[in-house]
Amino acid sequence: MKKTEKIRYILDTLTNYYPEALCSLEYMEPWQLLFAVRMAAQCTDARVNLVTPVLYGRYPTLEEMAAANVEEVSEIIHSTGFFRAKARDIVATANLLLQNHGGVIPNSMEALLALPGVGRKTANLILGDVYNQPGVVIVDTHCLRITARLGLTNGTKEPAKAEVQLRKILPPDESSDFCHRIVLFGRDICTARGPKCGDCNLLPVCKHPQ
Repeated sequence: MKKTEKIRYILDTLTNYYPEALCSLEYMEPWQLLFAVRMAAQCTDARVNLVTPVLYGRYPTLEEMAAANVEEVSEIIHSTGFFRAKARDIVATANLLLQNHGGVIPNSMEALLALPGVGRKTANLILGDVYNQPGVVIVDTHCLRITARLGLTNGTKEPAKAEVQLRKILPPDESSDFCHRIVLFGRDICTARGPKCGDCNLLPVCKHPQ
């Protein structure tokens, strides 16, 4: 199978598994997604989804979040881990969005990376989910693990390098959806310790069968 055919097979198989390529984090406003992604660092999306209704119920607007007491935010998001740093970043980012961006999340990688606590994974997710920009590649642990097993990357553990490799081979208009589907696939089937290879329709193109 040619590489282009293999990639097409992988994309189509993941689409059949997960027709709706949606982010697992729940939100109503773009700024809420930005802060939810920050809280999801070293934490599960499921846990974050339990915390965000409380946080956004207490601070329903960006202005109220910017004026929030960091210690109070820390208490609300305590269960997400690293809560003090996350709370500082959330309140600081709310202020910067109001002061420098008119309360709107910026739509460029450079501007997003200038916000406290925002790395390439977060920035790419915002660019893909909020602004529908093509060519977005969101690299998390699931993406690193599974793309290496499938031979789409060279096994690098560095997200930035995997991002570059995937950008070269994924169709730009499908790359963001691919990354969301890979996360779901990594939770359901291609898990870290016990991949369900017998239930996997990607087995014919996988380099890591068990």
